[in-house]
Amino acid sequence: MFKIRLPFIHYPLELAEAVQAAIMFVVGMATIPLLQTYLGMSFEVALTVTILFMATLLLPALLGAPLAPGFITPAVPLVVVYLSAYEPGTEAIKAMVALHIVVAIIFLVLGVTKVASKLISSIPVSVKGGILLGAGIAALMGEIGEGGRFLATPLSIGVGALVIAFTLFSASFRLLCNRSKLGVMIANYGLVPGLLLAIGVGWAVGEYPLPQIEWGITSLAINELWQLLPFTIGWPTLEMFLTAIPVAIISYVIAYGDIVVGDSVIARADKARPDEVIEVDNDRLHVITGIRNALHALFIPQPGQGGPIFTALTASIATRYEFGRRAMESVYSGVGTFYLIAFFALFAMPLVTLFQPVLPIALSLTLLVTGYLCMVVGMQQVSNTEQYAVAGVTGVVLATQGAAWGIVAGIVLHILVERTSLLRRNNPPPDDAEPPEHQNAREAHT
Repeated sequence: MFKIRLPFIHYPLELAEAVQAAIMFVVGMATIPLLQTYLGMSFEVALTVTILFMATLLLPALLGAPLAPGFITPAVPLVVVYLSAYEPGTEAIKAMVALHIVVAIIFLVLGVTKVASKLISSIPVSVKGGILLGAGIAALMGEIGEGGRFLATPLSIGVGALVIAFTLFSASFRLLCNRSKLGVMIANYGLVPGLLLAIGVGWAVGEYPLPQIEWGITSLAINELWQLLPFTIGWPTLEMFLTAIPVAIISYVIAYGDIVVGDSVIARADKARPDEVIEVDNDRLHVITGIRNALHALFIPQPGQGGPIFTALTASIATRYEFGRRAMESVYSGVGTFYLIAFFALFAMPLVTLFQPVLPIALSLTLLVTGYLCMVVGMQQVSNTEQYAVAGVTGVVLATQGAAWGIVAGIVLHILVERTSLLRRNNPPPDDAEPPEHQNAREAHT
């Protein structure tokens, strides 16, 4: 099932990805504030969790998956709501372990049985759209609502968000890239330009303190972390597992949607490079992701969870890959280089302490971009008035009342509003479809 690919043996290191990783590793540190706030960890333990998490990101390229892995980022706001019901510390960690176990089981079972696509296709598009809308609403509410990071530091986060919106999503910037090599270079670095500008503004206007640089190598707080693992504090209760199931299902649905997006990105890159055949095996990817989440459950409690794809990075690597072998030897060299350098960057205390004061910026920008993308993709799922209504209500309920109520609301509304029969699926046609009576009249006239 797996195809081992080792750096320096099966692929060389890539300079562009190495430079990007030396800055973008801060995104991996972005969940440290969540580990401190919701799981009650110290900074040292949270940093150790982050380093171990980064080590798991080396697995996909090592085992033959071409997608750049990451968090299940759109699910982070929902996980935060889920963890908010528990006291920070051992109870919240047990709840996080329960979620990791359920997610791991879902990925492993669907990967081994190869029924993932059939299962996802059985979910109504309006409910899938509502899940994505809810994740997007929750992400934006958490950042710009009362108590959010945007209101606390509006200049740095606002400037960073606007720059990222322009460089990632603007039609005018895409036209600029067609005419300017500088535009292409900026686009290749994804979130980095906006992130660096936001950090610079934050330091310049005093929204964030200047860093106190420490020299040396990061030491792992393994003993302290061991005291917070299930082997020491005990395993989750049955109630925790039951509560985790809706969040796990939503996390999987979101992750599967990311896989579909990643497949299309890789397929386009593969078509542009006949010199290398990129093997995309989603069953393999499911098993790898399941293994990563099982490792999280045992050793690395992480609100970001183990996601199959970091979409922005995968797109960035694929874009450079399309420029030919002179730009990038192999798609695996791009993915492998990035995470190898990012992993070692976490051991460089000067880099870690440089970005430590501005970790909230990295987290906030990541969630804002995620919220934007979730809402765009969520709206793309639906095509008629009834589906818009079901998706909208599902999203609002999910964002405000939690995963379980969101799923229930979506399914009930789908049955009541969309179906013409309770026993079979028969959705209304798109709003721009021609009514049957008009079609019959036109055919009779001709």
